[in-house]
Parts: sequence; C-alpha cells; structure tokens
Amino acid sequence: MSGAQEYGAELADFRARVAELRTARALPSHERDSVLDAALIELQHVAEVLWPWYERLAAAEPGPGRTDPQEQRLLRALFQRLPTAVALLDRDCVVRRMNASAAQLFRTRAGYAAGRPLTDSLRPDGRAVLRSQAAAVARGEGGRSLVVRLPGPDGGALRATLTALHPPDEPQPAVLAVFQPTGPGEADVQPRTPRPGLDEVTRHTELLDLVDDMATALLAPSPPDGGGPEAVLGRAAAVLHGRFADWVIADVCPGPARPGAVRRVVTLGPPEAAGARADSVAGQDPADCPLVAEAIRDGAAALRVRPQDAGAFGHDASGAPVLVREEVTSLLCVPLRAAPAAPVLGALTLFRTGGRGAFAMVEAGVVDRVSRHIALALG
Repeated sequence: MSGAQEYGAELADFRARVAELRTARALPSHERDSVLDAALIELQHVAEVLWPWYERLAAAEPGPGRTDPQEQRLLRALFQRLPTAVALLDRDCVVRRMNASAAQLFRTRAGYAAGRPLTDSLRPDGRAVLRSQAAAVARGEGGRSLVVRLPGPDGGALRATLTALHPPDEPQPAVLAVFQPTGPGEADVQPRTPRPGLDEVTRHTELLDLVDDMATALLAPSPPDGGGPEAVLGRAAAVLHGRFADWVIADVCPGPARPGAVRRVVTLGPPEAAGARADSVAGQDPADCPLVAEAIRDGAAALRVRPQDAGAFGHDASGAPVLVREEVTSLLCVPLRAAPAAPVLGALTLFRTGGRGAFAMVEAGVVDRVSRHIALALG
C-alpha cells in the first residue's frame, strides 16, 4: 500500500471515530467526561500525526515540471505511432489527445479533434451510451467495453475499450479509449437484457403486495362521519408498520376542515419502544422536527441513510436526538399531497433501525406513490 493510500485509510478511520463521538450528545451529562477525553485524544492525533503526515506527502509529491522531459517526448512518440486507434478523453468524452491511427479511423485531424466531443464522430444511437460509460470509468467504477458505430451507410462497427488513466500532475482522471474493428458478426450481436434474479423478483412482488394492501385499506368502508384523518392515517400506518418500517409517524396540517397547528396523529414503533419512548415521539411538536417541517413547508421528500444530522427529527424531553436514541439507520419523510401542485396535507415519516436494511430508491418511489393515495383518501 502506498503512502497516500495508507494516509487515506488512516483518515477514513479518523472520520469514523469522530462520527461515533458525535452521538455522545445523547448520553447523560455524567457520562460525557470519558467521551470528552476521547475527543481530545483525536484532536491530538490530528495535530501530531495526520497533519505532519500530510506535509510529508505533499513535499514528496512531484510538482509541475519535475517529470523528465525526455521521457515525456518518448511517451508522446509511442502514443502517436501505436498501430491501434487510441484517444485520451475526459469524463464528458471530449478529446484531449488522439493518435494518428484514431485520426485516420474517424476521418479527422488530431489537432482539429482535440477539444471536441468524440461522440460527434459516431452514430447518434451510440453517443449517449459512450458518454455514460466514459463517465462511469472516470468515476473509478472500472474499465468496460462496448460496440459503437461510425456514421454513414458504410459506417463500420467498432469495439471501444475504456479504462481509467491518471496523468501525472493532473488532479482528475482521464479515460483511455482504444477502438478496434469488430470481428465477424460481433456488431450484430445485441446484448441480452439481463433477467432479474429471484431476490429481485421477490422484492418486487412484496412491494406490489404492499401497494395493493394499502389501496385495500384506504378504500375500506369508513364510519358515517369518515373517522377524520386519524382513521385514514391509522389504517395506512398499520399496513406499513412492521413489514416495511420499524417506526411509522404521521402528521397532519391545518386546513379548512382541520383548523389549528400541525399535529401528530399516528405514532407506531417497535414493541421494545412501547411506553415512554413511543410516548415521547408521539408528544413531539412536528414544528420541532426539521424534516417534517421541510416536507410540509416545501413539499420536499427526504431519504437518509445513516443520517449525519442527529437532530433532523428533533429531540426528546431529555434533549437526546430521537434518531440517535432509536438507532435509526435510514429514514423516509414524504409530504402527503395528491399531486405535485396540490396543497400539502401532512407528512409521513418512516424509520428503519438496528440491523435492518436501509431504504432503497425503488422503495422510496413506492412510498411516494403511497403518499399520494393517502392524500386522496384524506381529501
């Protein structure tokens, strides 16, 4: 492992320890002295170890102009004389350098191509794919290979192989692209659409069942007086609680039929939180929960995995952050409204805690749809 990699690993460990120390705000005051000592040790570690280490790395790093000019000339000559078409691209597929073989292949001059997107020399149906793959390689997601086509009726198919390259004295990685004519029949082979695995099919079915059960609960006959928002949100929360989230919290906004301030009407937590812990969440003022206030005020949905802001859902009566006390690993907070331009009727918040898997983007999409159904039921 190089010095820079060792330093990066040490810095990552330091950041993880600091993140753990941040949760000390939830501890009783008489238990914070040991945490304070640990924080002072970490500060001393930065001053005496990490910073001098950084200075040594910075002093050892070659600066601009330290590369051997003769070696640079040799590398440029090799690049230009390669018999294979090679181009050096940035993450947006803009040409930085192109050798003679690539210039001949794309029917252009190397000097003219520099600074222009290479995708302009390809058929339109392959441009977006090449840009996307080049961006992924530049992000460090690994090399890859794909087939692109030259324009025109006689345009041939090319096998483009992309790999990341880190030029000296440059902070951003580049993409080295090698283009070769495809073998017989290779260009006509269409990539197969990958079939979903059993786990993916099972999860998709579970989400469909969740949406179906939610629709059934919301369309179930209600009391003559409708039961108010408490009844609607209670039925919706019962569908989500346990099978989808450990905590289900619902708040409603004032309106023509519901005068008053924003109020919490549903709080369902895990069995071990029954009693004082659940009562403290139920007794919160939604206005003191930044995520809820933002969802109601701006109509903004939030998905947080290992939330960094411990106070994002407010504090309990003792001043401890709710997210820290309940060991929340991921959360979703969505506004309740029937359409993007419709008024916000409330907010739905879901927590997952402990070792349960974090909310995924596809699950966030399902909750967004469910929130619209709930808003329609609230009417």
